[in-house]
Amino acid sequence: MSRRFRSGHRDIDLVAERDAEVGRTIAFVEVKTRVSGSYGGPLGAVHWRKQRELARAARDWMGRFRRQGENYRFDVIAVTYGTGVEPEILHLENAFLVR
Repeated sequence: MSRRFRSGHRDIDLVAERDAEVGRTIAFVEVKTRVSGSYGGPLGAVHWRKQRELARAARDWMGRFRRQGENYRFDVIAVTYGTGVEPEILHLENAFLVR
């Protein structure tokens, strides 16, 4: 796993790799943290513009590191916390699709 892949002004928070019998899966992960669920919370912050920027950064990553037989997906990790409350963490695999 690597942290913070940067490509110009675009970035991916985490790039995670998992080997499996059917091939290797690469997950491009966006981590969003908010203090409340207001205004869509952390998941709402990964709107279409952010998805587009993540896809562009992922294409740059693939241009540099792509290997035969890899599968790709976009995940979002949403963290919501408030004062005196345990943080709520949600990992959404395949959070969105890119054409």
